[in-house]
Amino acid sequence: MDADTGSGTDHGTGTDTSAGTDADTAGAPRRHRVVVLALDGLLPFELGIPQRLFRRARDARGHRLYDVVTCSVRPPGPVRTDADFAILVENGPEALATADTVVVPASYELGPVHEEGVLTPELAAAMALIRPGTRLVAICTGGYVLAAAGHLDGRRAATHWNSAEHFQRLFPKIEVDADVLFVDDGDVLTSAGVAAGIDLCLHILRRDHGTAVANEVARGAVVPPHRDGGQAQYIQRPVPEPGRATTAARAWALGRLHEPVSLREMAAREAMSVRTFTRRFREEVGVSPLQWLTGQRVERARHLLESTDLGVDRVARDAGFGTAQSMRQHLQSALGVTPTAYRRTFRTGSGTTAPAAGRELDGVAALRA
Repeated sequence: MDADTGSGTDHGTGTDTSAGTDADTAGAPRRHRVVVLALDGLLPFELGIPQRLFRRARDARGHRLYDVVTCSVRPPGPVRTDADFAILVENGPEALATADTVVVPASYELGPVHEEGVLTPELAAAMALIRPGTRLVAICTGGYVLAAAGHLDGRRAATHWNSAEHFQRLFPKIEVDADVLFVDDGDVLTSAGVAAGIDLCLHILRRDHGTAVANEVARGAVVPPHRDGGQAQYIQRPVPEPGRATTAARAWALGRLHEPVSLREMAAREAMSVRTFTRRFREEVGVSPLQWLTGQRVERARHLLESTDLGVDRVARDAGFGTAQSMRQHLQSALGVTPTAYRRTFRTGSGTTAPAAGRELDGVAALRA
């Protein structure tokens, strides 16, 4: 169990007081404040994702990087869940005005938000407290709240594949992508259902503080720091047919990213023809083998740029791009930045957001482009 279990909440006022517990330590960074909006009918699993991941993020000296506060649209009190229990939320909507990031998890009791695309007066009043420039994050159907508030108009957004058609019909100004695990549009981020909220929160950690911080949090939660593919893999084939998975080929390729890896070689590891292997791979992972391989090389290059002083030419060779020019083109396409700019951002230790973060991978959307 993590030793950092105190809520830091003043039970008399309903306001979180944990922000100053170690932020005054010499050299400690200002904590980024995440406020999670708990709505009636919420899914307890999704509500816990931001708490579990952001609260465990620490810098190299052990300082916490985020404060996480849960609030309701009403004064402090119980909030219904979709399970056989309620939760006691000790902060009212005024907490939203203190947020650097607001997270809206899914709810099964959205009422007119889900049916008509309009906010209830209570919810509208709460959303109006959010300061301009606050980063907005939705997990699964929490995106309905952001959409009804007008924050997604003219943007790309993700939601659970089972809700995508209804979401698009209700909000025609939004470009709904039902294939990806999440969409990063800079100051507004949306994810597909349930576990995709983990992917999105880890992505935000990586975007804010780099791969090392995100990987450490992922290890603590015993989840992969980055999942391959999009939602299509779960729609088409929830469980690969026995003996038809492509995991051996992927493991083999990951050990040889610095070498040329051909599609024929990968198919041979699974004793399949290239055509069959490509079809199985896309069904299982959600992208083509070569798109997946490029994505893994981008991740390898990011890690080396962040964690080593190797020259750009050496990083390009070790990541399997061959030349610095090839790596530059792939990072520019996937992340919107050059290798030098990426390294400069994440080697400063400042925890600043990478340039053009809104273009970053979008839950593998960029790999499919």
